[in-house]
Amino acid sequence: MEPTAAFVQAAAADDVVLELRQFDWLSEQGHVGLELVAKARRDPALVGPVTAALDVIATIFARLRGDESVLYASRGNLLLPPVPVHLPSGTLIAVDGPEHFTSSRLAALRLYPDDAELGFDAGEYMELCRSFSGEADGMTPGLPAKAFGFGGIQRERAYHDALRDLATPAMGHPRLVRIPALDVDGAAAYARHRQALREALTTAAGGGAPPKSDRR
Repeated sequence: MEPTAAFVQAAAADDVVLELRQFDWLSEQGHVGLELVAKARRDPALVGPVTAALDVIATIFARLRGDESVLYASRGNLLLPPVPVHLPSGTLIAVDGPEHFTSSRLAALRLYPDDAELGFDAGEYMELCRSFSGEADGMTPGLPAKAFGFGGIQRERAYHDALRDLATPAMGHPRLVRIPALDVDGAAAYARHRQALREALTTAAGGGAPPKSDRR
């Protein structure tokens, strides 16, 4: 079973209900789409956080050699794949297989500000990238990716991971929680991180309801 699906299934068996959801601010247009959606919300509370996030995400995009003109030409209604969401708290969760621990991901993480609101240990993730990038960089090296060209799939994945990390709290959600699953076993990853995840969800739920615009 695919790691994310297995993780969601294991969580459900433990009475932690997660639903797969997509968001209009996580689309093929990347940070360009994020800015457009945030402006359309006309919510003053989003201005500062989203502006700060955009600066960092755009820098990461450039560092990964993305072509921004492609983002402007992309479709805002083509959303990124769904992620598990804990609806009571509005917490998004990402289950990361080995393909996420590349040198491109390490380069992106190095550009995160020290005060970035993250639901995972960036230092630990960078160390995992250093340890596994030799193997992960060899996965699907020749596949093309929109805005990143031939062989750009790993750079695109690292960019989308950064987009999710930084856009999620900027759009009013709790910090995105990342769960490493280097063994591609989502159920085992849930078991390893069960206590920390439940604590994070309890803390996030205590912070109030998720943004109205994201309730479905």
